[in-house]
Amino acid sequence: MTDLKNARKSLSTYSVNELNESIGLLLARGFAPKFILKATVSKSQIKKGHLWLTFTDGKASIDGVAWSSTIKSLKFLPKQDDGVVIVGKLNFWESKARVSVQVFDIRPSISTVLKKFEIVKSKLFKEGLIDDSLRKKLPKYPNSIGILTSVPSSALADMLRTSKERWPLTKLHIIPIPVQGNNENKLISILSKLKINKLKLDALIIARGGGSREDLMLFDSEIIAREIATLSIPVITGIGHEDDLTVSDLVADHRSATPTAAIVDLLPSREIEKNKFLQNKKILKDYLKLFFQNTKKSLITKKSFFKSHSPRLLIKNKRTRINYMYDILNALSPRKLLKRGFALITNESGDSMYSIKNVKENDKLIVQFFDGKITVEVDTIDYDQI
Repeated sequence: MTDLKNARKSLSTYSVNELNESIGLLLARGFAPKFILKATVSKSQIKKGHLWLTFTDGKASIDGVAWSSTIKSLKFLPKQDDGVVIVGKLNFWESKARVSVQVFDIRPSISTVLKKFEIVKSKLFKEGLIDDSLRKKLPKYPNSIGILTSVPSSALADMLRTSKERWPLTKLHIIPIPVQGNNENKLISILSKLKINKLKLDALIIARGGGSREDLMLFDSEIIAREIATLSIPVITGIGHEDDLTVSDLVADHRSATPTAAIVDLLPSREIEKNKFLQNKKILKDYLKLFFQNTKKSLITKKSFFKSHSPRLLIKNKRTRINYMYDILNALSPRKLLKRGFALITNESGDSMYSIKNVKENDKLIVQFFDGKITVEVDTIDYDQI
């Protein structure tokens, strides 16, 4: 009893309310007004418009809340077992001496992002939506393309400048889209409308400038990836940095390292095309020159052939040959021999008598002279003695 009396003299006395108020003042003065908390969500539910959470690191836990006014500005609403990084402050409920974390901002941790990426990737891969054989070929000279990105943004400015430098003939349709946060439904609605292709687009670019991998989580959405995979025109993604890879990149027809790289990959370079044109022009000129040279040579050869095979020349050659043959025949003509004093002897049947052995006495023979013939009868036959 004496000790209690002595303690009352040396110790402060509080009511429960006063004690809780003092604890609240102590926390307010001694703890940072805002801090960053890394944790895993073990419980997540919305009641009366507020998001009630329980955070844990496996060893300890603490409650948290995001008021309805804050939820509207949040870009990510966590689910159970999601890893998160939050910006918050301590709330102390004096009536129950209860401590909780008031959430101002909440982002997924990189482990949560990569986990969602792997889950969706594995699911779409098994369904065959992630397949190189399904990728559509990019148009070589697109007349009209759509650019889906944040407006305004530095990524868009770079893309517009690059497209003007490379290939200003292509018409660009700028289609503003949300590029992060809980905006799946907005982006899906835009992609669904593009399926009709009223703008007659030859290709579509989905672009977002650099940021943390957590900021790109919107493009890991399974629903958005399915919409991209079902578009009838080629889709090029230029999301984040070169090292960033999202599910949307995997289902797209072509993945570029950056938004600017997407324009470079899709549009031809007018300088390169100009050089190609000049080169082709020279090749065509050389070809035509060689073609006409060969044609000229061919015509000269044909002219020479036709000249040497001219009907007039052929007739002349034939005539010369006929005259030559006529001269030979004329020279060998029996009439020439008859004129020189020779005679042609035949029997009554007209057979030539070229040997005395064919003649008999009393045969009648016809002797043909140059200017007539006579009929004779064989009286005697004398054989030459050789």
